[in-house]
Amino acid sequence: MDNNLSITLVIILFTGFISYQGFRQYGWIDRLRHSPYQESRQKEWYRLLTSGFIHADWVHLMVNMFVLYSFGIAVEDYIVASFGSVKGVLMYIGIYVMTIIFANIPTLIRHKNNPGFASIGASGAVSGILFIFILMQPWATLLLFFIIPVPAIIAGVGYLIYSSWAARQGRGRIDHSAHFAGALAGMILMILLKPDILHHVWQSLFKV
Repeated sequence: MDNNLSITLVIILFTGFISYQGFRQYGWIDRLRHSPYQESRQKEWYRLLTSGFIHADWVHLMVNMFVLYSFGIAVEDYIVASFGSVKGVLMYIGIYVMTIIFANIPTLIRHKNNPGFASIGASGAVSGILFIFILMQPWATLLLFFIIPVPAIIAGVGYLIYSSWAARQGRGRIDHSAHFAGALAGMILMILLKPDILHHVWQSLFKV
């Protein structure tokens, strides 16, 4: 971007602030978390969005924000370069916000009658940003487990397969369906805004 203000950094700082309040006082987490039961029964639809800005602990927050910083800056710059500084920033914010919401839709449908289910974290939106980056640079090298170099497109396909499988298993505390839905939402939104990115992906994949 031409100016010094990075919206990605603003999102990271805002998310860090809200999450920190949750670390200090659990009531923040209880009020902001994604709770399909409360959303459907009490119409607290705001939770579909606010849950993306609250985290369980410092590790949860730092991992999500590290991945967002690693790929969000490039995605933000790409969108701003494509649509202009004002429109591009608004589109980038819109994609991030909408991806948080869309990532929560599968569990909203699946657990609307389950008062015991809840989830928090920016993982769904971060997955969306990561997969937009993969559309931009499908052959970029990603470090699996921060060690193993893997082409982005291969890592992305593997991630989607694993997230789909893990979501069906329904085990553990991680909302894998949010990862899968967030990744798809990010790509779909980017394609709707900039359809010619599909041509770019095709050229990148088969003219290497």
